[in-house]
Amino acid sequence: MELKGKTRESSDSSEGPKGRMTIPLALVALISAFGSSFQYGYNVSVINSPAPYMQDFYNQTHWDRTGVPMSSGFQTLLWSLTVSMFPLGGFFGSLMVWPLVNNCGRKGTLLINNLFSIAAAILMGTSEIAKTFEVIILSRAIMGIYAGLASNVVPMFLGEMSPKNLRGAIGIIPQLFITLGILVAQILGLNSILGNAKGWPVLLGLTGIPSLIQLLTLPFFPESPRYLLIQKGNEEQARQALQRLRGWEDVDDEIEEMFQEDQSEKEEGQFSVLSLCTFRGLRWQLISIIVMMMGQQLSGVNAVFYYADRIFESAGVDSSSIQYVTVSIGAINVVMTLLAVFIVESLGRRILLLAGFVLCCASCALLTLALNLQPSVSWMSYLSIGCVIVYIIGHALGPSPIPAVMITEMFLQSSRPAAFMVGGSVHWLSNFTVGLVFLYMEAGLGPYSFLIFCAICLASVVYIFFIVPETKNKTFMEINRIMAKRNKVEIQENKEELKDFCSVPGGQAERKGLSSSKL
Repeated sequence: MELKGKTRESSDSSEGPKGRMTIPLALVALISAFGSSFQYGYNVSVINSPAPYMQDFYNQTHWDRTGVPMSSGFQTLLWSLTVSMFPLGGFFGSLMVWPLVNNCGRKGTLLINNLFSIAAAILMGTSEIAKTFEVIILSRAIMGIYAGLASNVVPMFLGEMSPKNLRGAIGIIPQLFITLGILVAQILGLNSILGNAKGWPVLLGLTGIPSLIQLLTLPFFPESPRYLLIQKGNEEQARQALQRLRGWEDVDDEIEEMFQEDQSEKEEGQFSVLSLCTFRGLRWQLISIIVMMMGQQLSGVNAVFYYADRIFESAGVDSSSIQYVTVSIGAINVVMTLLAVFIVESLGRRILLLAGFVLCCASCALLTLALNLQPSVSWMSYLSIGCVIVYIIGHALGPSPIPAVMITEMFLQSSRPAAFMVGGSVHWLSNFTVGLVFLYMEAGLGPYSFLIFCAICLASVVYIFFIVPETKNKTFMEINRIMAKRNKVEIQENKEELKDFCSVPGGQAERKGLSSSKL
């Protein structure tokens, strides 16, 4: 009771109680991000290093079956499918977000999702023994579905669990683990480790281990309190989950805020994607997440990684050392995303987005200049390297981690699943488009293709500067009121039913009656 008194006293300030990083909250963030987000990053990068050996396996398998070598055109088609099935699967995984998180919960969806990963890992790991390359292509699609779900559900799950003053930092942890997954795949994919003729099936199969760990540990942690209270109508379970996550008994303020959110949107019910797209009250939120997700993927991050090897080679880096340079770029990505975790709550989301896109924009413009002048000016190759590093720093600080945090914050409980479904679909379709179009762009425009990415970064900066609000240290309801003004709509709140039940005898019982009668 003493702890409860202390907490209530602190909540009398205008800022409200400050949440702290408790061990249960830290563990659920790490287990969710390692078990899900890590694998997204791992599978983005895992097939880059062993590509020649996998293509040899495709060719050998075809020879064993037919007695004739595979034509180069057919091999190119099969490899293109192997690469592109992952983002395509990601798109279909995003389409599954809304029905799964509403029916199975956030934690339940993550647990079900692990089955996709474990099945794909077993298929990929045994593909060489089974002498079938078709299952690799199928498994890439299954891993894409897994990543499509994970990339949307983990930020939603952690965002709904976090106190408002830690929501940005915890919301970036999934992106941190995506970059860690990319780095680990690059390290394990070195020729001296698993990126060789014998090691590649193991390299592909390792992706199932984080899923197995999550499957065994996540059930011991609570479901999202907001899902339990607002969608399931179970205040008692929501209260217990909050008490465990916060490390103190008195969670009345957060329960109160959830009820306010529930009351303000109870007339609309659960939003489908169609109703989300046609609802005027969420118009600017929807446009904002589409712009941010398109900006994230169409700003050229994949193209910069693609070009990086050639840029370093032209600067005189030995071709056998290029893979180590790629690992060092992956390490910079991890370090800068880690920095974003620590500065997002002090600087805010908006500043990081703007600064990140400005750095990317400037890097693309300078990179175009440097690549064009490289044949005639020897030191331009070093400027190119500098541009690549600055670009990766900029993208890791803002455009990569922040959009998913903003989707969590700009939407309330009833519209959040549909919003993640839209944002995730845009993310994966844009990713797929860049993969499909960039080779043609590069063939037709050469270095000038970076000017297109420069223009997209600039457009993103202009939009964010004029439209996207700062959401740092605000409750979901406060953010909703800010956006309601922009959408020129009024928020309906039934203030009579939302009296401070702490000051009313038997208020908690009244609250339960309200929640059960409504839900």
